[in-house]
Amino acid sequence: MYSLQALAFVCFAAVLGYFSAAPLYRQLDDGQAVLKLSFSHSAQLKFPCTVRPEEELAKLAANMRNPVDCPRERAPVLIKLLMDGQLLFSAATPPQGLHKDGSASVYRRLTIPAGVHTFSASLADGPQGSVNFTGEHQARLSTGQVLVIDFQKDKGGFVFTGG
Repeated sequence: MYSLQALAFVCFAAVLGYFSAAPLYRQLDDGQAVLKLSFSHSAQLKFPCTVRPEEELAKLAANMRNPVDCPRERAPVLIKLLMDGQLLFSAATPPQGLHKDGSASVYRRLTIPAGVHTFSASLADGPQGSVNFTGEHQARLSTGQVLVIDFQKDKGGFVFTGG
């Protein structure tokens, strides 16, 4: 009885051992690198703040008499990414939240050929859709290397790391 149980355990361990090492799994082919575009950004307000006239304030309840009316909704974030002058990724990301007043989040993982590439990124975060931030970076990517593109407004815009 114990010998059959031991044999079953040995067979299970052999199968588990085989599948832990074979078949060989590769995430990327030879000559491939990875580009990750990942950031979260709060765009500008979609509509400008307005000053309420005294007549309108008088009609409101006392606790509602804020002289400045600022809508909460933010503009969508427009992102464009080029590699060697060719469009690699483009998106219009709406703000999150119930009142569309949160940040817009972008995450994109792209497999690209390894080698020397020039990346250009642009971001528009205003209601007019005009580009407010741009960044350019030349990277020499080897097989399996990861280039991360982040956007940090306090650091001046796009931040390229890893390449």
